[in-house]
Amino acid sequence: MSKFLKIILLSACMLSFSGWLFAGTTVDDAIRMENKAYKKHKKGIVEFSHKKHIDEYKLNCGECHHDKDNKPLNDLKMGDNVDNCIVCHAKTGKVNKKEKLKYHSEAIHKNCKVCHKTYNKKNKTKAAPTSCNKCHPKKK
Repeated sequence: MSKFLKIILLSACMLSFSGWLFAGTTVDDAIRMENKAYKKHKKGIVEFSHKKHIDEYKLNCGECHHDKDNKPLNDLKMGDNVDNCIVCHAKTGKVNKKEKLKYHSEAIHKNCKVCHKTYNKKNKTKAAPTSCNKCHPKKK
C-alpha cells in the first residue's frame, strides 16, 4: 500500500472518529419525536421544544431524562450525549399492561402527561396539553 493511500485512510478514520466523539455536542431546539422503530405512526408527530421547556417552564434535564435506575439526570447540560428513550423502553406495538413502561410510547406519554397535569394543577391552568390532539398534530 502506498504512503499516500495510508495517509488518506488514516485521515478518513480520524475524521470518522472525531464525528463520533463530538456527536453529542449539539442539541436541536425543535425535536421531531419520530422513531424509526415504528413501521407507521398512527398520529401526527410531536414537535418538542427544549428551549420552551427549559427557558419558559424552568425545567431541568432530569425532569425528563433519567438513568437505568430511574434516577433523574439533573447534571446534564445542553449538548451532553443522552440515549434515546427507546434504548431502554424498547418495545413497540400492542401494550402488555403488566410491563407498560417497557413500551416506548407508554414511557414517553407517562413522562409528558404526568408533568403536564402537575403543571396545570400547580398553576390552575390547562395550558400544558394532556390530550392526544393537543400534542399530536393532525396528519396531512
